Amino acid sequence: EVQLVESGGGVVQPGGSLSLSCAISGSTSDDNTIAWFRQAPGKEREGLKCTRTSDHMTYFVASVKGRFFVDGDSAKNTVYLHLTSLVPEDTAIYYCATGANCDVGKVPIPNEYHTWGQGTQVTVSS
Repeated sequence: EVQLVESGGGVVQPGGSLSLSCAISGSTSDDNTIAWFRQAPGKEREGLKCTRTSDHMTYFVASVKGRFFVDGDSAKNTVYLHLTSLVPEDTAIYYCATGANCDVGKVPIPNEYHTWGQGTQVTVSS
């Protein structure tokens, strides 16, 4: 059974940074798609960026004007979401998910993914 385990959330002041990780286990492949999403209180889940655990590129999230970026570590079967220049509007639960094909040029769509991590809370507050 494929599982995703997230970590790295917390409380940070405006302007600060956090790095979230998403580790995949139970997969027979070393080339897995992982996508990042977030859901703020009272809002729909929002796609950020997808990548593959075998992809060594860094991808910036356009919807937040490049303040977030994604990279991966194939040896650890882990993908990271790096959050920088955080603002209070970034407060949300951040999720990773797998199960769909990844087009790094497109925003991932939540209902295309069938396996989700537990989510990690990011709170931006002074």
